[in-house]
Amino acid sequence: MLTRRRLLTPKHTSALLRAFSSSAPYPKTPSLADITPNGAAAFDARQKEFRDSVRAAQQAKEQQDSQLVNTSTPVSSSASASASASSFTNAVPAQETNDASIASDIASKLSLGSLSTHSAEQARESTSQHETSKRKGALSSLIYGTKEGQQMDQDIEKSFSQVLARGKYVHSIVFHQVKPDKVDEYIKLVGDWYPRMASLEENHVHLVGSWRTEVGDCDNFVHIWEYQRYHGYHASLHSIASHPEFLAFDTHLKKLITHKETSLMQEFSFWPTTPPRKLGGLFELRSYTLHPGNLLEWETHWRKGLKARREVMEGVGAWFVQVGDLNTVHHLWQFADLEERKARRELSWGVEGWGDTVHKTVPLIQKMRSRVLIPMPWSPVA
Repeated sequence: MLTRRRLLTPKHTSALLRAFSSSAPYPKTPSLADITPNGAAAFDARQKEFRDSVRAAQQAKEQQDSQLVNTSTPVSSSASASASASSFTNAVPAQETNDASIASDIASKLSLGSLSTHSAEQARESTSQHETSKRKGALSSLIYGTKEGQQMDQDIEKSFSQVLARGKYVHSIVFHQVKPDKVDEYIKLVGDWYPRMASLEENHVHLVGSWRTEVGDCDNFVHIWEYQRYHGYHASLHSIASHPEFLAFDTHLKKLITHKETSLMQEFSFWPTTPPRKLGGLFELRSYTLHPGNLLEWETHWRKGLKARREVMEGVGAWFVQVGDLNTVHHLWQFADLEERKARRELSWGVEGWGDTVHKTVPLIQKMRSRVLIPMPWSPVA
């Protein structure tokens, strides 16, 4: 996962990252009307350029790692074992940790994630492994009997293990219901504050994106943030609340909104959150409330179904709520326009495996909703 977080290099990021500004004017609220009709070809071209850049950066990262390993001197077996226990140095000998640290610092400025690791990380990983072994026995009795059931049982056990291992990043999704006559004032306030807080290194937080709801609960704004585990979430809140201008911002914000809702989430391992990019178009946030106890089965089926979907649609990320609106899963997609969304979704049915995913996941759902979102001018993912 860290590889995905660090894979963007300066050579490939100039077109992908949006510069932050503390004084950029937003004279007009973004809306669906701002999106050029029949823009699918341009969207596809930007999408291809983004994917090619990511692929090239990934190859450069792998080559750099290979060179570090090849040029390193042998270390003792005990030192090697110690190095392998660390998520940031599992392939780098002791004398190379300085270079790796520098590379990590650079990477953290270029893509989501890559935040500094807490000293207790190794203990947390050990705890996760212990928790996994304790739960396997209970999971093995969920599905049994047929050959297909036994195979699904194995998949779910693997899935549960992966859920526990996905503790490195915590995401928050924040919904603001804004007073209709205060929307422009809200955009000006938040458009200044959020980018500034995300750009301050001491806050240890990344803004994934900010959007306004075009279809759904209108005058509602959605923000997704990324933190380094739960201790990172707590530390970030403390750092931001200690900023000398926070009280004025918070007091002003409370006058503009009627409701605020926050949930803490983790991303599915099979669907890592995209790095910053600018493809244009619109977004769709699909939210599913599952029957309690069905998250593991949902993940097992969607891990297979996403392979089919990715052939025709551009995913941004997928998260499951751990604190807040429980039993909820959020999927975020990006399209050139609404007509292209319709066409892409219809194409999915022609891809092998998608029909089976729908058939097996629909019974797991209690409630579902869809929102069409428009990215805000400061959103890193737009």
